[in-house]
Amino acid sequence: QVQFVESGGGLVQAGGSLRLSCAASGIAFGFNTIGWYRQAPGKQREFVAIINAAGSTRYIDSVKGRFTISRDNAKNTVYLQMNSLKPEDTAVYYCNAALGGSAVYTRNWGQGTQVTVSS
Repeated sequence: QVQFVESGGGLVQAGGSLRLSCAASGIAFGFNTIGWYRQAPGKQREFVAIINAAGSTRYIDSVKGRFTISRDNAKNTVYLQMNSLKPEDTAVYYCNAALGGSAVYTRNWGQGTQVTVSS
């Protein structure tokens, strides 16, 4: 069964940092592009960053230069290092396999991890 488990969120002040982790199971992890997504209150879930099997990455403009996505295939885990956090980064963060930026397993979202940035 496909499963994604996110962790590492919390409450930080603006300018602070957090490192999110995403543990995936039930997929051929090393061959998959994995993405981070977020959903702020009252807004639709949006793409944040992806990393493909070769390690190439892509980000939305608003996080470029502040967020870094990485992966450890031996641990079936993807990370999102978030620096210089802003209040507008406040959201629940999710991970999923990705295809062209869109989530693949839309019926298998994890519980997400809450990130709250105070001003």
